Amino acid sequence: MSEEIFLRGMIVVRFLSAAMEFTGAFLMWRYFRLDTAIRINGLLGLVGPLVLTTTMLLGVAGLAASRVPIGKILWIGLGVACILWGTTR
Repeated sequence: MSEEIFLRGMIVVRFLSAAMEFTGAFLMWRYFRLDTAIRINGLLGLVGPLVLTTTMLLGVAGLAASRVPIGKILWIGLGVACILWGTTR
């Protein structure tokens, strides 16, 4: 498989994430209520780790497809796991 497929997937996920962020900001501005803004922000906070995980999985899959040594892929996976673990504590 070509790296281009994985890269395009990462780009699409990030664009979707940006669209959700802009939509959230617009809704906060539209409703202009603190309790509603906190709810919207909470939902966006749940999406962030999912976007990070999805883009990293696509990237690592692309690296694996382009024959990067498994040791380097494991280091990347460990780094992502540390980020996710560190943000939950």
